[in-house]
Amino acid sequence: MILLAVQDTYGTVLAQVGNPTPEAPPGSEKILQLVRYLTWFVLLSGICGITYAGGKFAWERWTGGGLESPKMVAGAMIGGVVATSAGTIMNAVIGT
Repeated sequence: MILLAVQDTYGTVLAQVGNPTPEAPPGSEKILQLVRYLTWFVLLSGICGITYAGGKFAWERWTGGGLESPKMVAGAMIGGVVATSAGTIMNAVIGT
């Protein structure tokens, strides 16, 4: 709640102004649909990345090669955590 001080001829009067409720602008449904598609693509790419890195890890263990894939698995998992928690982080920052 915001208090505004208004000066009139008799003295100071305080007026209360409530917090406005957010309203989506016209045409915002298309943007929200695009965001949902991008979220789906990010989750799908994370699953594919973890699956690929897991297969590569198994192949490296089977053939006795160098182990580079654990870094790929960790990177894909960290990226997935950041991508899926982005909405929660933004809600905490904005305060809604």
